[in-house]
Amino acid sequence: MVSATDGPWVTTTPMRRGAAGGGRQSEALRSVGTALDVLECFAVDGELGVSDIARRLDIAKSTAHRLLTTLASRGMVSQNPENGQYRLGLHLYELGQLALARHTLRHAAMPILQDLRRTTRFTVNFSVADGADIVFVERLLTARSSPVLSHSGYRYPAHCTSSGKAIAAFDPALAEARLAAGFPPRASGTVRSAADWRTAIDHVRRKGYAESHDESFDGVSSVAVPVLDGRGAAIAAVSVFGPSQDVRPEIERLVPLLIGAARRISKQL
Repeated sequence: MVSATDGPWVTTTPMRRGAAGGGRQSEALRSVGTALDVLECFAVDGELGVSDIARRLDIAKSTAHRLLTTLASRGMVSQNPENGQYRLGLHLYELGQLALARHTLRHAAMPILQDLRRTTRFTVNFSVADGADIVFVERLLTARSSPVLSHSGYRYPAHCTSSGKAIAAFDPALAEARLAAGFPPRASGTVRSAADWRTAIDHVRRKGYAESHDESFDGVSSVAVPVLDGRGAAIAAVSVFGPSQDVRPEIERLVPLLIGAARRISKQL
């Protein structure tokens, strides 16, 4: 099982590939698509060489080298001078920070998330669905926060998180995407079957919140509530996270606070 020192878990997430176009447009955009495929390779590995990229994308080494050189010239990747391998570049980080700063949902939620952290005294997460996964777009830490998941921006399969279950209960697209992607185990309590997945999201519909115990990491628990739009569809989730021995006894106190925060965020929209 996964330990607290492991990195973001995205190895089960299929690489994104754009729909194939036709005629001249497909030819003109092919190199752009392949360049984006190169960047996707770094979602799992910190550094990769030309041969690694060529093998993963089934392209010629000369093509991989040309693409990496072009991306490096734009600051999207950089080359480690010690071993010649490539890694994501600072300009890509800058663009990512701009995207995060301009994320209107996150911007609306921030004051409420800060209040929730102060009230609960737990790490607060704010997440959205993407494909079959959950992306944590904000994480507010506390002095007692666990080193597990200490950075925002991580992607996790929806079935491993309370946030994923909370959103999937009111987002059929996420629920079905996770069914199609399967349920690889993450920790001792991870959902492992379609039947368990359906039971979990049915529980959320009945109770209005989701729990996760030993599902992303052993010894870790979280509680999440969906943020609903005016039609009752989930657009995000707000959750608290921490060691199981701290979270479990507090669930009855935490749920009303989470529900209140989610409703306040919805009203902001």
